[in-house]
Amino acid sequence: MATFISVPLKKSSEVDLVKPLSKFVTASYPAGDEQSEYLRAVEELNKLRKSALGRPLDKHESSLEILLRYYDQLCSIEPKFPFCENQLCLTFTWKDAFDKGSLFGGSVKLSLASLGYEKTCVLFNCAALASQIATEQNIDNDECLKAAAKYYQLASGAFSHIKDTVLSALSREPTMDICPETVGTLSTIMLAQAQEVFFLKATSDRMKDAVIAKLANQAADFYGEAFKQCQYKDNLPKEVLPVLAAKHCIMQANAELHQSILAKQKKRFGEEIARLQHAAELVKTVASRYDEYVSVKDLTDKINRALTAAKKDNDFIYHDRVPEVKDLEHIGKAALVKATAITPPLSQKFTDLFEKMVPMAVQQSMGIYGQRKADTVNRLVGMMREATNLCNGVLASLNLPAALEDLSGDSIPQSIAEKSRSIVGQGGLQNIEKLIRDLPELLTRNREILDESLKMLDDEETTDNELRSKFNQRWNRTPSGDLYKPLRAEGTNFRNVLDKAVQADQVVRDRYNAQCDMIALLCKPENELNAAIPSANPTRTLQGSEVVNVLRSLLAQLDEVKKERETLEGEIKAVTFDMSTAFLKALAQDGAINEEQLSLSQLDQSYGSYNHKVSASLSKQEELLGQVQTSHQEFSSLKQSNNEANQREEVLKKLASAHDSYVEICNNLREGTKFYNDLTEILLKFQNKCSDIVFARKTERDELLKELQQSIAREPSAPSFNVPAYQSTPAAPALAPGPTPAPRTVFAQQPQQVQQQPQQKPQPPSRPPPPSFTPQAASAAAPTPTGPPTSNPPPAAPPSQAQGPPYPTYQGYQGFYQMPMGYNPYAYGQYNMPYMPYQAAPGQGGFPGAPPAGQPYPGYPQQPPQQQPYYPQQ
Repeated sequence: MATFISVPLKKSSEVDLVKPLSKFVTASYPAGDEQSEYLRAVEELNKLRKSALGRPLDKHESSLEILLRYYDQLCSIEPKFPFCENQLCLTFTWKDAFDKGSLFGGSVKLSLASLGYEKTCVLFNCAALASQIATEQNIDNDECLKAAAKYYQLASGAFSHIKDTVLSALSREPTMDICPETVGTLSTIMLAQAQEVFFLKATSDRMKDAVIAKLANQAADFYGEAFKQCQYKDNLPKEVLPVLAAKHCIMQANAELHQSILAKQKKRFGEEIARLQHAAELVKTVASRYDEYVSVKDLTDKINRALTAAKKDNDFIYHDRVPEVKDLEHIGKAALVKATAITPPLSQKFTDLFEKMVPMAVQQSMGIYGQRKADTVNRLVGMMREATNLCNGVLASLNLPAALEDLSGDSIPQSIAEKSRSIVGQGGLQNIEKLIRDLPELLTRNREILDESLKMLDDEETTDNELRSKFNQRWNRTPSGDLYKPLRAEGTNFRNVLDKAVQADQVVRDRYNAQCDMIALLCKPENELNAAIPSANPTRTLQGSEVVNVLRSLLAQLDEVKKERETLEGEIKAVTFDMSTAFLKALAQDGAINEEQLSLSQLDQSYGSYNHKVSASLSKQEELLGQVQTSHQEFSSLKQSNNEANQREEVLKKLASAHDSYVEICNNLREGTKFYNDLTEILLKFQNKCSDIVFARKTERDELLKELQQSIAREPSAPSFNVPAYQSTPAAPALAPGPTPAPRTVFAQQPQQVQQQPQQKPQPPSRPPPPSFTPQAASAAAPTPTGPPTSNPPPAAPPSQAQGPPYPTYQGYQGFYQMPMGYNPYAYGQYNMPYMPYQAAPGQGGFPGAPPAGQPYPGYPQQPPQQQPYYPQQ
């Protein structure tokens, strides 16, 4: 009776986890101890997969522990790595657990770039191995029964979990073994077997019959439900259905048996007999239909003995009426089993290899927070730099402070001399021209990387579309066009960034062309620069005047504001705050991260004071510039105005503006160079991402093509058709014993068989050619011959009409052979004789003897009674 069902393991193809995961770790984390630790964890994960899936597993708890550890690790890394088709693409291939495959088609398997698919298949193997371990337990031992019940409930819970999650974890139709209907049935089967184990435990512990009956009836109910689920489906092996039907009947019989004992205790002898009779019918059904799967001999004997004794007692003593089975009270049910909830970690020894790595949700939130922080810093720094440029522009337009230093009218102002030395120290025109020449090369390199990346996507998408149009619905993977949309959007964004960078480069170049002459003048030696500046009448009378002192004081305050901004800019850039702790806390508490709220709150807290400082700096500059303009007007009115002075002042303004432009252009070009170099790294990562997904898609394409070829090989080469009558050996009619012609081959070979035959009996006399007759006459029944019995087989019934194969036969083909009638004297008027190979047995003659006197040869059509028989009778 103790026949339990176990589930076979799924088989997986080898997958290299090291290369793609290591590439992601290297690209996502800076070099250091943290990166090295993650790379070692990747190696350990790969070894764990090989231990769990790369070798045969023993039916032992230690093997199950390895599978559970790998499943727990998959659950742990799922939120920490971006496993998907268009990011970290890993293709997992698994075979159907119940498919045995074929000689040419191979076994059914499915390849998907989905970690959810890998988790589902690993959990299936956990459930399958748990069922195998439970089946191996000794049912005569209490501890083994407890272990079996535990593992069956674990298997039931795992199968139930797969049923609830498989469709959301997979992007395609799953294989038959993990489809919801199949795993749902397996879950019910495992639950039924766990309930049966509790029934066996209760029986061995000699518990009350009422309790045992309820346990057995509940087990029967579970088995019946499982039987109904797979009765009209072909998703499980054919041996499962009869076992389920037998187990349903057996557990019902046990329930009736123990309920009959309870009825006997209550003096309900008629009910006892009725229940025993029902139990006997149930085990009789099992013995007659499912004896090859389940043995019920012991249970049958036990029920029959009890039934015999009950009938005897009732017939002689109690004479209680035996009710109908339908009138009996229903037996109660007691479910002591429950599917184990699948809540990782399932392993008792699980240690997360990537414990320090934050989940992808936190990483993504950190990335968005970093962008928000960079925007805040750039906004504050940009406001201060823009204000500084405005200040420099205003002072340059007023020729300050050069106008205050140029009171002699014939020497180089101190500020202009310092600006000249600054430009020469930075490399002068050569520095700018070199930076400008480097920009097109950097731009071209980035464009080539981007174009090559998008070309890989285009080529793979073209191939995918061609195969989709060729195989139509069979090409059931995600279209490349849909899969590449995020990558193409990213590529479009990069192209727009490059286009804007080109426009910015042109603006810088135009500005340089406009200031090139004055910058070149500042690069000249001091004597040449002094000669190039027009001289003017001295304005020594203004030296020491109040207005000059006021202007110098205001300019000093502006310089102080600029220095404060430089310090403030450094402080703003140095602000740091680790948001990962806040994000992890939010994820643990709420299961999700409200990044915007958390980030804005932290940024306001970190940069709120700097916002006020920047605003105060801008306000102070605006106030100082207003005072400078007012004082400059008074200063200009006191100066002696003439053409030479105006020309000199104009040149000094242009030189001051050229210096500011030089500094700004150099900064812009350096930023542009850094931008292109940084963009190159980003584009290389983008290129690697495109390369990885294209490689994964090619691998998936090859697997799918192989599956399609195997599927095509499994399909019939031609539609089904009815077999012609001449390819079926006609059944021989039942004839009375009598001499019959022996079968013989129509081929001329097999000389060894002929030599081994014993001496032939005398040949029948030669006969003239047969008469012509109609098909109706040929098919007419011959008179039943009488005579002594013979060991020769009866002749085959002739076909209703002459038929022949549409192709010629050849030696060795067990078919039919069309023979000329004049050549075969034993055709008896038949147009077509079936080929019947002759088996020569020792002591058997090759041909029959002549029939008894007055008897015709059997099988030969007879002439009408009014005509003289054509052949002479012996």
